[in-house]
Amino acid sequence: MKLVSEMASSLVGSEILRIAGEIVQLKAQGKNITNFTVGDFDPNFFPVPEELKISIAEALRANQTNYPPSSGIVPLREAVAEFYTRSFGITTKPAEVLIAGGARPLIYTIFTTLLDPNDTVVYPVPSWNNNHYTHLARCRGIVVETKPENGFMPTAAELAPHLKDARLLCLNSPLNPCGTVFREKDLREICELVMEENRRPGRAGRPLFLMYDQIYWKLTHGGAKHLNPVNLCPEIQPYTIFVDGISKYFCGTGLRVGWSIVPEAMIAQFSSVLGHVGAWAPKPEQIATASFLRNLPAVDTFIDDASLRLQKRLDPLYAALSRFRTQGLPVDVIRPEGGIYLSLKIETRGRTNEQIRVQLLQEAGLAVIPFQSFGLKQDSGWFRLSVGAVSEQDVAGALERTEAFLKRS
Repeated sequence: MKLVSEMASSLVGSEILRIAGEIVQLKAQGKNITNFTVGDFDPNFFPVPEELKISIAEALRANQTNYPPSSGIVPLREAVAEFYTRSFGITTKPAEVLIAGGARPLIYTIFTTLLDPNDTVVYPVPSWNNNHYTHLARCRGIVVETKPENGFMPTAAELAPHLKDARLLCLNSPLNPCGTVFREKDLREICELVMEENRRPGRAGRPLFLMYDQIYWKLTHGGAKHLNPVNLCPEIQPYTIFVDGISKYFCGTGLRVGWSIVPEAMIAQFSSVLGHVGAWAPKPEQIATASFLRNLPAVDTFIDDASLRLQKRLDPLYAALSRFRTQGLPVDVIRPEGGIYLSLKIETRGRTNEQIRVQLLQEAGLAVIPFQSFGLKQDSGWFRLSVGAVSEQDVAGALERTEAFLKRS
C-alpha cells in the first residue's frame, strides 16, 4: 500500500537533528558530553539582545498577536531595506524584502517559486540542506565537491562545467559547516560566470539565479571579510536572491525572523507561495526586530560582543588542534573565519566517519557532525564543530579528552 508520495517516501531526514537528539538523550542520562552538534546557541552563554526581549514583551502587552501580512509588516521590511542599504551601499527597497519565520521557509520558497520539476540546481558540498531542498522541489541536483585547501569554498573553475542550462546556483558564506568565507577573486569570477551564462543566446528567457545565503555574515573572525556578490558584480543584482535573518548574529534561533531580498519583478509570486505555506514570523518578533535594526549602537555592540565570545571558543579550539597536528597526531583543522563553526579532520585509518564519530562520543565525550550530513559522500574524516552551545570551560575539557583520544588512535 502506497501511503505517501514518492518524494516523501524517498526523502532523507536530517542527520544533524538525529545526532543532536541522540546527544540530548545521553546528556539526560548524565553522560559527560561536550555538544558541538547543532548550529544553535545556548541562551545561558549567548542570550538574545536585551532590547529585543523588551520590545517583544511590549508588543505582547499591546496585544499585537494577530496575523501579520504574509510578506511581513511594513516597518520591518523598511528596516531591513535600510539595514542592507546602509551595510552594503546597495540601494534596497522595502518592496524587495520578504519576511518569514526564519531562513528555512524562505529557501523552500526560493526552490518552489523558481524551479519546475527536473530543473537543474547546482550546489557545492559540503553545504547545508541543498540536497534536501532539491529533493523537495523534485529537481535535478548537480553536486560539486570542493577542496579543503580552498576552505571547502567553491571556485569558478569547479562550477563552470555545470552551469549550462542550470536554473539555480546555491552559495553560502560564511559557510555552514566549515566556518570559511569566499575570497574576492573567487566570488567575483563565479558572478562573472553567472552573467556569462545569462547572456548566452540559448537561455530562452529562463535565467540562472544565484541564491546567496549569508545568514552568518555579521560574524567574521581574525580579519576575514564578508563579501556581497552585488558589490563585486553589480549587474548580477537582478539575478541574486539573498537569505538572511536574526537567527545567528543576534543569537535568535528560536525567535524565527528571517528575510530574503528578492528582485522586485518576482516578489509578488514569492509572496503568494509563502502566503500559502503560512510560515510567517510572529508579529511581536517582527515589531521588535524592526525597532532593533534601527538601533545602530545596540546592534553594533551586541554583534561585537557575540563575535568576541565566539572567538573565545573558536580560537582555543583552532590553536590546540593545530598544535596537535604539529605534534604528529592524526588530525587536521581549518582556521575559522566566520559563523560559529570549525572544521576538524581525523585520519580515518580504515574507519568510516560514523565509526569515528561514535568513538569520539564514547571515548572522549565529544559530539560532532560528520560532513556526510552536508552532502559529502566519501569517508574523508572531516567533521563540523559548532561552538554556540558550549562554554569556554567545556572547550578546554573537550580538548584534553580529544588529545588523549588522538594519542590512542
